[in-house]
Amino acid sequence: MPPDDTVDDDAVDDHTSHDLPFLEDALPADAITTSDDVRDAHATDWGTDDGTAPDAVVWPETTEEVSAVLAGATEHGIPVTPYAAGTSLEGNPVPAHGGISMDLTRMDSVLEVRPEDHQLDVEPGVMGPAIEEAAGEHGLFFPPLPSSGDISTIGGMIANSASGMQTVKYGEIADWVLELEAVLADGSVITAGSRAVKTSSGYNLRDLLIGSEGTLAVVTSATLELAGRPEQIRGGRALFPTLDDATAAVTDAVQSGVDVAKIELIDAESARMANAYTGADLPDEPMVFVEFHADHGIEEEIAFCESIFEAHGVERFEIADDDRMDDLWRARKDLAFAVRSYDPDLEPLHPGDVTVPISEYGPLIQYAKERAAEEDLLVPCFGHAGDGNVHYSVLVDPDDPDEVERGEALYSEIVQRAIDVGGTATGEHGIALGKREFLVAEHGEVTVEAMRAIKRALDPTDTLNPGKIFPETAEGERVRADVPEE
Repeated sequence: MPPDDTVDDDAVDDHTSHDLPFLEDALPADAITTSDDVRDAHATDWGTDDGTAPDAVVWPETTEEVSAVLAGATEHGIPVTPYAAGTSLEGNPVPAHGGISMDLTRMDSVLEVRPEDHQLDVEPGVMGPAIEEAAGEHGLFFPPLPSSGDISTIGGMIANSASGMQTVKYGEIADWVLELEAVLADGSVITAGSRAVKTSSGYNLRDLLIGSEGTLAVVTSATLELAGRPEQIRGGRALFPTLDDATAAVTDAVQSGVDVAKIELIDAESARMANAYTGADLPDEPMVFVEFHADHGIEEEIAFCESIFEAHGVERFEIADDDRMDDLWRARKDLAFAVRSYDPDLEPLHPGDVTVPISEYGPLIQYAKERAAEEDLLVPCFGHAGDGNVHYSVLVDPDDPDEVERGEALYSEIVQRAIDVGGTATGEHGIALGKREFLVAEHGEVTVEAMRAIKRALDPTDTLNPGKIFPETAEGERVRADVPEE
């Protein structure tokens, strides 16, 4: 909920570029603002410093209010961009065409827990800790929470098809969503999926909405599947003499079927940055963090993993106690902050987020490092190694145009290389504003046109989050159908 002093006495004033009086019929006055400070705050996310401010920000609290806003916006031709915690990295919730920023953070209730079915119903503004608390009261947990789960909403996770450190064992958010209630652009309310753990009934609209970045519908509630907490959890780290040894060890472990819940890579540069930011004592060496979950036999799985790592020259393999493990994982979880704050004279250009088949994981990182050396640029690499996800940053001096140009080119080269070897431009951050130029390169024009057809069918007026995903919207066009005037 916004602070009291951000909500205007006059809910909608005259300085907006769109006609918005209908909002006063859809929402109470304290759920609407055109305050400059609030509008500016909704023009950015973690990865976007200078976006387009919306004309108004609204905070619906019910499905009916979401429906009323969308119906009115569609009738008046006004864009609506869903917004939650703003922790996305590609401009997903940043308005591209002004209009209304629909902030869903007031819809933050855990609606029901059904422990007998391992299920939980939540509204879109619920954050990771509330999910874990509600599930934990019944000895359950929600396995796919991403690294940013502590500060992200489930609605944002669903919109971006998020994933995290435990994807290698448990899969993505998409694998744990059973049913969605969502509102289409015209205000229609639909249900996608069911509470059954499987179905072959009709089109899979649930999976279509997951990862659609708020361009097809606004999710107003979700049924999540839960899992029983493992009896045994052990973790630690392995140090390797070279980055090639570390990536080869990860690849071998995954290909050999080691039952690992987390397997994360940190290169030497990332370790140095983590130390500077968190005060950790990580060696400036390539390393792999591991965590194992089991109900029995965990020591055998750890030994299996260690034997594989030994075949790749591991220098040290240690399993830590709980307190020490918390410190190690904190260093990994804070890397995004660490990279940004490492050198006051350097700025990361974009948050790299490519994913490749596991056999291409080591070669892709090797390519990134070789090109970085050729361009004399700092490119730390880390990420969810077990599912082939490479996070990287290209750091440049923002006051050096030549260095910025070389950095931008290198960033794009790494993305294109990932696509060329059968991977994807984005493993978990989404396309949004930042990755539109790679959509056709990854999928082909015919496939992208099929995506446009789906967008036009569900949102013919292009009300919902226009300007995202599709390449041509970088020039300000909207993906509209030809809708005859009545």
